[in-house]
Amino acid sequence: MTTPTNAQQLLSILARISFRLGQFKLSSGGTSDYYVDCRTTTLNANGAWYTGQAIADLLEERGIEAEAIGGLTMGADPIVSAVAIATAWRAMEATRSNLPKPQVLDGFLVRKAEKTHGTGRRIEGFCREGARVVVVDDVCTTGASTIGAIEAAREAGMIVAAVVCLVEREEANGRPAVEAAAQGAPFFSLFKARQVRAVHEKQLDAARP
Repeated sequence: MTTPTNAQQLLSILARISFRLGQFKLSSGGTSDYYVDCRTTTLNANGAWYTGQAIADLLEERGIEAEAIGGLTMGADPIVSAVAIATAWRAMEATRSNLPKPQVLDGFLVRKAEKTHGTGRRIEGFCREGARVVVVDDVCTTGASTIGAIEAAREAGMIVAAVVCLVEREEANGRPAVEAAAQGAPFFSLFKARQVRAVHEKQLDAARP
């Protein structure tokens, strides 16, 4: 029997605890017959583990080299922590096995507005001019929050190496807007919303007597 990949495990959890059918108002102002609340997965113990591992897998498979990963608070917060921990764990495992050490990604969080006290910074955590970074988000609908994080990273002098979201809703203008803001950096989505929906519906069918 084939062992499920980290991404497959993550998809199963997202479908089970983050996907809901019904009538919902979106942050974009539109309405939808489904809603994906990724935070119930990324803040779940097993969900966080597979989130970090699946994104680390993706970056490794795609050959994305970076020093840090970050995104707009608060959807990106648990994802950033999960990936940072996953990459640190992989590096420790490689050291124990005398294997080449994979890249370790530090984390940064982008505030929605600059602080009005203390350092007054908009970016918390890793922030170094010239560093290659990955921008991450949980759900991409219009791409507004993702674009905000991309712009903040660039304003801080960092280079956006790639953009990743957990679930892409495939709205008409979402991906084109993010790709335009990314200025050539690749944009990856781990899953399309239709994939999560399909697994959710299969789970419902399996649970029926």
